[in-house]
Amino acid sequence: MQPYRDTDHLYDTLQQLFEQLEQYNPSAGQDFSRSRLVVKLTMTEPEGVVILNGRTTPIATLFGQQQTGIRPDLDITLKANALHRILLGELSLTKALGQRALQVKGPIFKATALASLFRQSQALYPEVWHTSIS
Repeated sequence: MQPYRDTDHLYDTLQQLFEQLEQYNPSAGQDFSRSRLVVKLTMTEPEGVVILNGRTTPIATLFGQQQTGIRPDLDITLKANALHRILLGELSLTKALGQRALQVKGPIFKATALASLFRQSQALYPEVWHTSIS
């Protein structure tokens, strides 16, 4: 079973996650902002694009193919199911890379800032996701 019904469900779930993360754990976004990274997540099954702009405080999240005029530092492609498993803590970024569950274009060492954001998101994501499917 796919974790997201469609692209809108994917976007709604991630938007809720980032809003709650900012509300309950603003340091997660601040850590990512200090990295000054722009990360583009391109997902499949369902298809979607999320841009995380760490050059702003709080971080800006853009959903869809919106033109930002900002070139991403990291361009990550993965299945939405892999993102779901990472956010649940079932799959580490290291294993995902090793299993080729995600592909990264850009300096991979910069992904550590994203790893911290994902780790801190894991505390909130299960409840956000369960709420989104009910």
